[in-house]
Amino acid sequence: MSPLSPLFEGTQSLAPSLKILLILTLLALLPAAILTMTSFVRTVVVLGFVRQGIGAQQTPPSQVIIGLSLFLTFFTMAPTFGEMKTVGLDPYQRGEMTEVQALDAASVPLKRFMLRQTREEDLRLFYDAAAEPLPATPDDVPLKLAVPAFVISELTTAFQMGVMVLLPFLVVDIAVASLLMSMGMMMVPPTTLSLPMKLLLFVLVDGWNLIAGSLLRSFA
Repeated sequence: MSPLSPLFEGTQSLAPSLKILLILTLLALLPAAILTMTSFVRTVVVLGFVRQGIGAQQTPPSQVIIGLSLFLTFFTMAPTFGEMKTVGLDPYQRGEMTEVQALDAASVPLKRFMLRQTREEDLRLFYDAAAEPLPATPDDVPLKLAVPAFVISELTTAFQMGVMVLLPFLVVDIAVASLLMSMGMMMVPPTTLSLPMKLLLFVLVDGWNLIAGSLLRSFA
């Protein structure tokens, strides 16, 4: 059920002025929806950990990280977006649904995607906070509870993947620092040697392919 449904309950279609207002509202909420209701959160956090682990603070630039995250997000969400178009936009264009009915129908595939990635304990947390009974089926979960639970779960998963990403780089940093201390070169910054070594290691293992593949498989 869309949050807008109670406002237009019993109406067959919206007036032109309300249609414009609804479209502008949706456009204003689109960036927030992409940030919180898609795979973008996990993707951009993991890629940020990769850059931090390598130690090159400005390489790749933030614009590249955001751009790659967006394209990976669109690739990951393509089946969900296609289903939303099939069940919501296409019937609306054929005149089989009103605007509110189309929104209700299109929100179902998106909500199912989020719930597939949401941990049960995170969803239970918000149900307990709202003092509401647990739903009988996933379709009974309202968006107001599904979205925050999804974001918390995505952050948890992203940090778990981030730990796995940072561990190899941490080993290189420790090895280089130990080597410099054993050679009595304590005045030499460890990053002077560790950065080229980490870049070489990342290139040899085809790191970007591994990271992108792991992110895509994590949403399967």
